Amino acid sequence: MLRLRCVNSFLGRLLHGGAVNRDQVLEQLRVCSAEDQVFDVVGKNKAKLTVNHVSRAVGMLWQFQKEKPQMLRTVELIKSHPQFLTLRVLAENKIALMDDFMLVDMLYSFLRLNVDPHDSLVQQLVSEAWLRIDRFPMASLSKFSICLSDQHLQHSPLMGHITSIVDQRLSSIDDARILTTLMISMSSLVSPRLRDALISRADHLLDTMDPSNYNNLRRVVQFLRNIKHSYRPLLEKCNKIILCNIPRLDAENISIIMGLYQSLQFNNCDFRLAVKQRLKELIDSSTDPFSFTKLFVALAPMASQEIRDGLENTALLLADELNAHQALAIAEALEEIQSRNLSLLNKIASVIQRNLHCYKPVEVARITQALFLLQYQNPELFTKLRNILVNFLQRSFFPYEVTMLTRVLSMLPCPRLDEGVISRVDAVVSQCNLNDLNTISFAVAKWVRNDPSYRHNTPSKYVRLLQTLNRCGHERLQTADRLDLVLEELKYISGEWFEEMLLEETMVTLKRMMDQINWTNVPELALFLTRINHLCPPLMDRIASMTSQCVESGIIQYILINQFTLTFFSYFKLTLTPFPLVFVGSFDPHLLVLLAYTLAVADCFPEELVKEIFSIDFLGKLDAQLETLPDNLNMRTRLRLMELNRAVCLECPEFQVPWFHERYCQQLQKKGNGTVSPVQQQIHKMLGEVLGGINCVRVAVVTPYFYTADFECILDKDLQPLPYSEPSTLQISDRGKVHWGTSSVENIRDELPPGAQRVAVDFLDSKSFCKNSHHMKGEALMRKRHLEILGYSVVQIPHFEWNSMELSTPDAWKDYLKKNLFRELSS
Repeated sequence: MLRLRCVNSFLGRLLHGGAVNRDQVLEQLRVCSAEDQVFDVVGKNKAKLTVNHVSRAVGMLWQFQKEKPQMLRTVELIKSHPQFLTLRVLAENKIALMDDFMLVDMLYSFLRLNVDPHDSLVQQLVSEAWLRIDRFPMASLSKFSICLSDQHLQHSPLMGHITSIVDQRLSSIDDARILTTLMISMSSLVSPRLRDALISRADHLLDTMDPSNYNNLRRVVQFLRNIKHSYRPLLEKCNKIILCNIPRLDAENISIIMGLYQSLQFNNCDFRLAVKQRLKELIDSSTDPFSFTKLFVALAPMASQEIRDGLENTALLLADELNAHQALAIAEALEEIQSRNLSLLNKIASVIQRNLHCYKPVEVARITQALFLLQYQNPELFTKLRNILVNFLQRSFFPYEVTMLTRVLSMLPCPRLDEGVISRVDAVVSQCNLNDLNTISFAVAKWVRNDPSYRHNTPSKYVRLLQTLNRCGHERLQTADRLDLVLEELKYISGEWFEEMLLEETMVTLKRMMDQINWTNVPELALFLTRINHLCPPLMDRIASMTSQCVESGIIQYILINQFTLTFFSYFKLTLTPFPLVFVGSFDPHLLVLLAYTLAVADCFPEELVKEIFSIDFLGKLDAQLETLPDNLNMRTRLRLMELNRAVCLECPEFQVPWFHERYCQQLQKKGNGTVSPVQQQIHKMLGEVLGGINCVRVAVVTPYFYTADFECILDKDLQPLPYSEPSTLQISDRGKVHWGTSSVENIRDELPPGAQRVAVDFLDSKSFCKNSHHMKGEALMRKRHLEILGYSVVQIPHFEWNSMELSTPDAWKDYLKKNLFRELSS
């Protein structure tokens, strides 16, 4: 009996001790289901709270917020709670007791709960983390990099330290989430070598990760956007996996991915069709301002008019509930679709006007641009916007911000510009890149034209600023040492200032860096040369030497699409034949059309490519894709398809492709303005005199397959002009307008007498040639080929010959026409 009592006594003490040793505070925290309950536990146990309790409480507060939709979060209420201050004080006092995981998690949670980065707690946590950073596991290092990004420390030495650690330990990272988070955080610091290594590692991990983790894919695409590197193989792999996740994506994620694709100029037909369908499915459930705004921005530009009308009606109902940034997003979407819904525009403008104090400088610029391009009429609002822009500009010291504010400010009418604006622009010009300098030059040119004193002389303040722009542009080019960075700055440059002041120095710089040309930057270089319309044989030779690598990498299409409008066929002959056969199945429909048209300009018609494009299945897929493309790309693709159809019918009749663009061409012709230049009017008059009468010349003649010859005449077998049996259906008025007769689109042609020949006379303006040479571009050569197939003898009059010093009298012009007409026809 005594032994039994002893055993019972021992068990009682053991059980009692176990109950005492249990962490009752931690157990109370575990059962909390709301923020108030957490704060209640903290308030009742202040003296007992250990570092584990603080970590648990802070983590739970953020977790509760994270689980709520954005619009229902109550972060500000949490921050103002007395017990939140208790947790902050305790956390700061117990930093030394935290292990590595706890330290980073605590910093992450406090930042997510909007504790100010300058708060002593955050600074102490960051400092402690820096001391321990070399021993952090990669998961903690990844989360710490997010914390630094939240504090805008992407360019800090600390982020540089993280970049160095990742470089050394990259092969050990096996978690795609950890890697992709690090890639985004340190994207502004990666070297080309590390960039390629990160891309390679990410490519490998995408094959091993759970494909449902689409956020990893989004981060990879975001990394490529951040470093401005459109690496097609990885983009296409990401896109393929994203397509499998479309049914799970909401409007916000779709909108983010579409924005990233747009920044990278990555258009994928399957993606756009899939997201269009998914967004239509989300219409009924997107009824709150947050989700509807995301839906509207993503869907409106690619939706049918019926769906757009429905979206605009819903936007009108929700307009009063929109916050400042949602109103801005809707305004920009309305500008993109060129909406004319005045009621909706007024509502959105009203929301914007009462929230003007909320916007940052760049956001005010975006608002002003959107409303201006919508031709919205509200002088009072534009006056306010202009004053805000001027105030922001005079205080700003960020080059990109000053550039954007300057550009938008120049769009608005202004009788006289504030001296402070010119001073501020002048102060930051030396920090601007080439694109910014070019943008500012546009603005200055507008200000000069609008200045009342411009009629007498250019004000000295503008002259000094233009001189500074010229000097900074030359210095930037002369000191540049990386081709990729130069091409990035040249990406969107155009205009008179660049061509007159910087083009020559730019070509010197590009030739100096020719050894840096490789398959990754060849497309950008080809696009730049095409856009500036400049023939540079050394650069073309270097591009041609890269084409075999470009074929292997699958990016040759982007060179060809951009390059062949300059007719550099000889540089690429060896790579044209095998290329379409290898890659024809991997193209988006609209890209395949653009590629085939480019090859057609070069007189190259791969049969497999042509038959694929003009198959019923392909044309159906192309129609579906065109509905999702921006209007300008849609129209360009339709035009190129017509021109390709015409080229195949004329040059490859054996392919038996039907001509199905008759109605399309008639509609294009009716939309044309029918205006001819003064030079063409002059040539018309001279031809009449040379041929013995104006009734021997027809103007703007529509040929079969809808080419329009500038002038047409008929010469008999003895090269004598024949008058037309009926007057021309087209006449030029005194103002240069072409008046179309009722039969102008019918392609009516007089029968030719035996031995007679029909002559087409075309005036070739500067658009038909490279700007720095008399090298004729491919489209003019193709047009001549086609007119000859249609039975014409073609006489081309280059602008530089007609406008030369040698031809400065009527007799000289007439002699020139006789010489060209009859020499061409007698040869």
